[in-house]
Amino acid sequence: MKVLKFAAIDIGSNAVRLLLVNVMEGVNCPVFKKSSLIRVPLRLGDDAFLTGKISQKKVEKLIKILLAFKNLMDINEVISFRACATSAFRDASNSSEIVNAILAETGIEVEVVDGKREAEIICTNQLLERLDSDTHYLYVDIGGGSTELVHFRKGKLKKSISFNIGTIRMLNNLIKSEDFDKVKEWIKSLKISGKNISIIGSGENINKILKISGKRDKEILTLSELAEIDKFMNYYTVEERVKVLRLNPDSADVIVHASDLFLKIMRWVGAKQIIVPTIGISDGIVHELYLEYLKQRKDLMLPG
Repeated sequence: MKVLKFAAIDIGSNAVRLLLVNVMEGVNCPVFKKSSLIRVPLRLGDDAFLTGKISQKKVEKLIKILLAFKNLMDINEVISFRACATSAFRDASNSSEIVNAILAETGIEVEVVDGKREAEIICTNQLLERLDSDTHYLYVDIGGGSTELVHFRKGKLKKSISFNIGTIRMLNNLIKSEDFDKVKEWIKSLKISGKNISIIGSGENINKILKISGKRDKEILTLSELAEIDKFMNYYTVEERVKVLRLNPDSADVIVHASDLFLKIMRWVGAKQIIVPTIGISDGIVHELYLEYLKQRKDLMLPG
């Protein structure tokens, strides 16, 4: 059995992550197995959303993180990787300068992705191939700076959008009621309320919420269960969430904003359950890299 190693770097508004994945090629379809996930909190969104620019201090830290990630990828003999930056980079006025500095210092080329591109990456996940054809699915990814919504039906993307509503923006009181109204109106435009609907939840906060619930990857979390967990988490202070719920400090202050937004979206669309497959943009990047690898391998096999 042949094992291929790929990696994805996700430069988010709250943290920077490196996902290492082994792809095992056998007789049937390839098997994707996560090797390790390294997460470093950096809160680029605090700079980008409040001042419109990422500080030099955080740029220097980001470069050090990426150099460490590069060494880890070299040690693991990764054959291909991609680095993507999302909302904080989209908002920062100096993002192009930072991208150039990262390339010069580390050799890593960072792609700043917009909401549409994020949806394209999501579509490469194998999860979509296993969805029930009779169900409407709304993929909801709540990050620190933005929320991506993707409507799927019969394994195909029907409609997608990105809103500048994220947990760090909410934490800093940068979101107004009319911003939520726009999300509600877009959901209404799908005209799927009252039909067979499931939410696919993505992002580290919903993954942590699933863990708090005691359920496992891909298990269903009902609307009432999520509401109870939201109430339970709001009972504690940020400090208590760290001590009692064992949350990271950079998650403890934003997780309730994520749960609140998930609840809003579920109620607006009329969904009674949420599936949490613990996938995200990093998983989509790896699947994209593998498809590119297959195409390149096929091209090399073609006669000249």
